[in-house]
Amino acid sequence: MKTAYAFPFVLVLAACGNPPPPAPVAPFVKTVIAGAQINSSAAAYSGEVHARHETTLAFRVGGKIVERLVDVGAVVKPGQPLARLDPADLVLQARQSEAQRALAEADAKRYRDLRARNFISQSALDAKETALQTATAQASLARNQADYAVLRADKAGAIAQVLAEPGQVVAAGQGVFRLAEAGEVEVAIAIPESRLDGLKPGAPAEISFWTERKPLRGRLRELSPVADAATRTYAARVTLLDADPAIALGMTATVRFDAATPDALIVPRTAIFQQGDQPAVWIVGADDTVALRPVTVGAYRDAGATIVAGLKPGERIAAAGVHKLNAGEKVKPVP
Repeated sequence: MKTAYAFPFVLVLAACGNPPPPAPVAPFVKTVIAGAQINSSAAAYSGEVHARHETTLAFRVGGKIVERLVDVGAVVKPGQPLARLDPADLVLQARQSEAQRALAEADAKRYRDLRARNFISQSALDAKETALQTATAQASLARNQADYAVLRADKAGAIAQVLAEPGQVVAAGQGVFRLAEAGEVEVAIAIPESRLDGLKPGAPAEISFWTERKPLRGRLRELSPVADAATRTYAARVTLLDADPAIALGMTATVRFDAATPDALIVPRTAIFQQGDQPAVWIVGADDTVALRPVTVGAYRDAGATIVAGLKPGERIAAAGVHKLNAGEKVKPVP
């Protein structure tokens, strides 16, 4: 009787000792959609709109300003008078030089007649001819200086700044106006040294204004090779490629460089799986299986890695735990 009851019990123990293997559990994987990464921490710089060419206008002679003909913001044309000096002294100098020229011309004429009669030597005539040439040059110079009493615009543009007022005595070359030449405009910004890596002249940019809803295209034209001694930043100029008459000089603008590459996708840096020297990402298919795909990384930024090739917008990729995945493995995507 004991043997009969023990045999079924042994079978039960044998069955309990070899349970069936459990089904594999698909791991949870955080995923993102390529192209949906918000570039919120992209490099953005605040700047001010300037004319590409700004010139300081000054009188070529010194004197007292008696009249200022334009104000800040005035649009001027080439040759338009902007300011005048007191011309009294310059006129007197021009008259004096002209009188000396006339006297030298009369002396030269008399000496020519005397030389024709052979009453004087050729050297004496040459001295008078030289004196006439010198007096003529002095008279021309004095006339030019009298004309310099009127300051004129040499190019079309707008008066950006007034540096002197009527009644002020200015020296030759001292700035009176600052002229912003008409034509190309650009945004002046300052770039910290931590952002210089990979930034070169010609880089595309996106420029936004408070008064404009649509960002405008730009291009980095100039990047100073020397940092400012006070701010330790590098001065840069970004040219506006989209001309818009509504953009006025002095407006505040925001310049972004990361957002200026429409063919590039921003993905989290944790999504990059480094396979030797080749970066790659895990693509999560429609059946929730993962596949490794090589990509080309343009740059590593604070916002993430910029993918320039190998990934299409709309594809789902693994955003974390990429070193624990295997090709063909089924996962449970977690947005």
